[in-house]
Amino acid sequence: MMAQYLALKAESADCLLFYRMGDFFELFFDDAKIASAVLDIALTARGEHEGTKIPMCGVPVHAATVYLQRLIKAGHRVAIAEQTESPEAARKARGSKALVNRAIVRVVTAGTLTEEALLDARVANWCVAVGEAGGEVAIAAADVSTGRFEVILTDTLGLDAELARLAAAEVVAAEGSDAPATVSRPRSDFDSGQAEARLKRLYGVATLDGFGQFSRAALSAAGGLVAYLDHTAKGALPFLRPPHISSAAETMAIDAATRESLELTATANGARKGSLLDTIDRTVTGAGARLLSADIGAPLMNRTAVDARLDLVTLFHDDPALRDRLRTSLRALPDIGRALGRLAAGRGGPRDLGQLRDGLDGAWMLGEQLARIETPPALLAQTAPRLRGHGALIDLLKRALVPTPPIDAAAGGYIAEGYDAALDDLRDAGAGGRRAIAALEAKYRAGTGIAALKIRHNGVLGYHIEVAAKNADALMRPDSGFTHRQTLAGVVRFNAPDLHEVAARVTQAGGHALAAEAAHLEDLTAAALDSRETIAATADALARLDVASALAECAAEGGWARPRLVDDACFEIEGGRHPVVEAAAARSGERFVANDCRLSESSRLWLVTGPNMGGKSTFLRQNALIAVVAQAGSYVPATSATLGLVDRLFSRVGASDNLARGRSTFMVEMVETAAILAQATPASFVILDEVGRGTSTYDGLAIAWAVVEAIHEDNRCRCLFATHYHELTRLAERCEALTLHHVRAREWKGELVLLHELADGPADRSYGLAVARLAGMPPATVARAKSVLAKLEAGRAKTGGLAAGLDDLPLFAAAAEAEVEQIDRIRAEIESLDIDALTPRDALDTLYRLKALARADG
Repeated sequence: MMAQYLALKAESADCLLFYRMGDFFELFFDDAKIASAVLDIALTARGEHEGTKIPMCGVPVHAATVYLQRLIKAGHRVAIAEQTESPEAARKARGSKALVNRAIVRVVTAGTLTEEALLDARVANWCVAVGEAGGEVAIAAADVSTGRFEVILTDTLGLDAELARLAAAEVVAAEGSDAPATVSRPRSDFDSGQAEARLKRLYGVATLDGFGQFSRAALSAAGGLVAYLDHTAKGALPFLRPPHISSAAETMAIDAATRESLELTATANGARKGSLLDTIDRTVTGAGARLLSADIGAPLMNRTAVDARLDLVTLFHDDPALRDRLRTSLRALPDIGRALGRLAAGRGGPRDLGQLRDGLDGAWMLGEQLARIETPPALLAQTAPRLRGHGALIDLLKRALVPTPPIDAAAGGYIAEGYDAALDDLRDAGAGGRRAIAALEAKYRAGTGIAALKIRHNGVLGYHIEVAAKNADALMRPDSGFTHRQTLAGVVRFNAPDLHEVAARVTQAGGHALAAEAAHLEDLTAAALDSRETIAATADALARLDVASALAECAAEGGWARPRLVDDACFEIEGGRHPVVEAAAARSGERFVANDCRLSESSRLWLVTGPNMGGKSTFLRQNALIAVVAQAGSYVPATSATLGLVDRLFSRVGASDNLARGRSTFMVEMVETAAILAQATPASFVILDEVGRGTSTYDGLAIAWAVVEAIHEDNRCRCLFATHYHELTRLAERCEALTLHHVRAREWKGELVLLHELADGPADRSYGLAVARLAGMPPATVARAKSVLAKLEAGRAKTGGLAAGLDDLPLFAAAAEAEVEQIDRIRAEIESLDIDALTPRDALDTLYRLKALARADG
């Protein structure tokens, strides 16, 4: 047995091996040590291997799904080795000591799950492969639980952004690839020539042209993914719909840092609760929730497509009665997409067929209702026909299945009475036999005088008679007609000729009935899979209706407005709000203060100043979120909105150390800012908050100054730039498209009042001490800070130097020395300049950089 186990383990060296032994999956050696720790189950040892006891642990087969879930969540992959023959067949073929044959039938991984218990109904489960060829990059992504298959053309810069959007459970790449993969596979799996042949075999076509134009990179990615799925399924490839090919340029580019900063689909700690998605999600189906997440994660760049989604939302927004009827109908429907996925993967059962029956029937009736709308929006006219067309399959499943089929097919009972006359006869025979057994039980009780005598059944003895040990003597007599079978602590078991005869009839009829039901289940599954493409299309249509009606519900609840999309790069928001912050404020009984934002060619860069806690970051984020939800096809949290499409969205708001990669907070900030300056275009939207604050005052100011100039002169994108460097306001004198704004605050009787309102012009001061007092800083510390501030301001007023007036403050001696060194460096740099060699632009850049470094007042 251990030789067989080790051979199977060698086939799956990177997995924990579940080795089937009767009613348990056993694990041995290091696998057992890992599993016992993760699953908190007993680790034992038995036998010997190379002179030491073999560690082992096991889990019951009937509860394996629960344990698999915990192992997968802990980051492990599990190979399932099943018995491929019965012990009886093994003994018959190879003798009484024969070992049962076993084989790995499946590799369970995070990206290839289909089981309902292992998946979150509201989250797509993507398995992704990255392909590279000829300098191009492509991503193939499949959700095997529903059959969705996408191929995305991108480039090296866009790869991380697309992977962040998909949030894949697994990323597969060729061995030696630079792609950020969790699984490495042989390079031959990603060969574009072999990949093309593999895809043609999968879909039974002579050419892939019907699916779109595949580049070599796209073939590499798609072929690599299919090879991996085939490997994990051990030849039983799951259902994959024809691949949908798209370009990353078809959606708004949002890099991983921006996605995390804006908390689009998950918060910074990875939770869904508190994210934008969680706040606006009113979907009533799992499929709708998954589609809404996809829409928010990939806002569209096609204005016609966005308007088509908005038209559908408008239909349900403007007709509350229609919206309520639709949502009530959708709420009652099962997740037919995932039911189909389980059936196609060979892991479905009667209940999945029942879900297809009920879901398709409900979709048909919904399609009939929607067909009565006189002038449907284009997207509804395209979607509604896909709800119908399954009449024959619905009728078949209605006739064949009981109203509530069981999950497990093993016990039978899922084929409806009247569907198969022969099956009904077998059931009648079994029922008659069970009535005969009940009659025998009554007869035996009367004949023996033992009122507690029972006829029981188990898998070893079959039907048998059971009495308490104290009553067994009467049945032990040779003339009693009973045969002793088994003695246990407290009970004794017997057989009898007439019971054996009746039991044989019951068992035979029951076995034939189970076999007949299993055959019907196989036929019904095949019939459903023959319509897999149209069923999947129906599932998509239901999800789109759920999303549109959910967004309409959210808009109606919050008083959101339909955005108007235009071709020029404007950004005009009236009464804009942050949806997540507004929802949190409402829960605490507070009112959110709305603000306008009007960016145009003459005012595309806003410099926003004001105190901490005044609402600068919220204002920046809310406008970025408005751009996301608008291009996702939703109404927006504003009184009105007119938006030019955003091709790339960037957010540099807040940062934290990335110690694993050896990066400080400031380094992370600089990397993200550098990415913005390298990638933002005139059609992009950028929000920047406190750039440069992570280093010394002069260095930080110089960097912030240069970044503002670069965005204004080079990137020329729409940008909201929040800062505490009030010196930057002087840039308004030379940057014609830069305008000044501030969040309003007032001090009243020594207390800071934050108004959260945006106003034109620069802030008069930062109110830092007032915020410190508001935060609960000890009064003595605040008073000392106030004293130091007075000396600093007096020194500036007198000499213009930062360190002036600090002779009596030893704490600032080091700062004063650093300032002298800074001045010396500036002087040395000025003296080293080759003035004649400077271009006018170089001269201006140098002048402003040095002015920023040396400005006396900061």
